[in-house]
Amino acid sequence: MQSDFLQLPAGDECETQSVSGQCPILIGNLRGWAYRQPMTSAPPPASDTQEQPASFIDAIVSLKKVAGPDGALIGDIVDQLDERAFGLLILLFAIPCLVPGLPGAQVIAIPIFLLALQMALGSQEVWLPKRALEARVKSAWIESIADFADKRLRWTTVFSKPRLTFLASGLVERLVGAICAVASVTIMLPITNTIPSLAITLIAVGLLQTDGLFTLAGSLLGLAWSIFLVVMVWGLFAGAGFAATLVQEHLPWLGNMIGH
Repeated sequence: MQSDFLQLPAGDECETQSVSGQCPILIGNLRGWAYRQPMTSAPPPASDTQEQPASFIDAIVSLKKVAGPDGALIGDIVDQLDERAFGLLILLFAIPCLVPGLPGAQVIAIPIFLLALQMALGSQEVWLPKRALEARVKSAWIESIADFADKRLRWTTVFSKPRLTFLASGLVERLVGAICAVASVTIMLPITNTIPSLAITLIAVGLLQTDGLFTLAGSLLGLAWSIFLVVMVWGLFAGAGFAATLVQEHLPWLGNMIGH
């Protein structure tokens, strides 16, 4: 299944020019991120004022520099955000899924699930299938994601800060990854992508900022939505079974009419 967000390569046509050196290098880990410019031949004088690190929103906005006219490969984006940047990559994939009823959200949810599962298992480095790394994201999508993050998610950098860090680190962090994986599965269901994507977005921000309040809010929302869907599905099956029993035992004439 193809998505407007991703263009999977056909056969072995996966070669692309390297984008290294075109953009600043972004280095992340499970709970945070850092920012540095590519090395130059001559280091700046020690007396120069050191540049302040960019926010994770600025990191996403900078991806517009990676995309050429034909977009960018997922592999190039992973390299740009650093191979360990679980939180940043999860946030990047969750942003387009915030759009209600987004076509192709089921496809985008797959890398979110894989990343969250690796985080739950305690992995320190990102792994994605070769076919996923060779998938191409359209330049228009990258620009839309970057603009959305810049305009609609900038507030998260203001209200998030290191607090309740035990909820965004250690074993709890792995539990949060498991909840994120469960929430990503619900994105794959038809027209159910917005709420779990919001939960995953809050979780990702909490991991990036080591903000346990954000990870707690996202985890509770993701769990509540997952439980709601399970209850709804159970209710549909239970209701169908009850209706069938009722007709068979008390309204056989109605069953005969339906059968005919």
